[in-house]
Amino acid sequence: MPNEEASSTVSSEISKNGGFSNTKKSIKRSKIKSIFNNKKKMKKLFIVCLLAFGSFTLNAQEFKFEKETIDYGKIAKSSNGVRTFVFTNVGDKPLTINKIQSTCGCTVPKKPEHPIMPGDKGEIKVSYDTKRLGGFSKSITIYSNAKKTRKVIKIKGLVEKGVSLEKEKSILSDS
Repeated sequence: MPNEEASSTVSSEISKNGGFSNTKKSIKRSKIKSIFNNKKKMKKLFIVCLLAFGSFTLNAQEFKFEKETIDYGKIAKSSNGVRTFVFTNVGDKPLTINKIQSTCGCTVPKKPEHPIMPGDKGEIKVSYDTKRLGGFSKSITIYSNAKKTRKVIKIKGLVEKGVSLEKEKSILSDS
């Protein structure tokens, strides 16, 4: 009578565990413990990732520009179109500028040849073609190893035919 032995074994297990309801409770408890342990592991992983990211960003290079936009104002046609952006490496590692791009061929930026050491100043020279009459607004994108790998600086102004207003004022006041 194998069926009678099996049913007596099941009934003895049920009576040992206090019935089916206690068996369900123990299964729920083990699931809850498993979930709780997974949450602890996830918290630890999150904290480790946060610390790793935090240390990376604290030790990164960073630009600090004196001006992020240079306004040429009103300038005469064919006048000097070279301006210089001055910046400081406020990070704690050398800052390397990999590439500089302008929005069109009328603006030619020149990047520093060597890395800028922490605390040192660097320059980016920008030459605008002042043979083109009218207003202009150009963006120059800098690609580097800084915390933000892409930085945009701008130039703007108005190229007029003839002498600029500032030169006219200086000529009138000198006479």
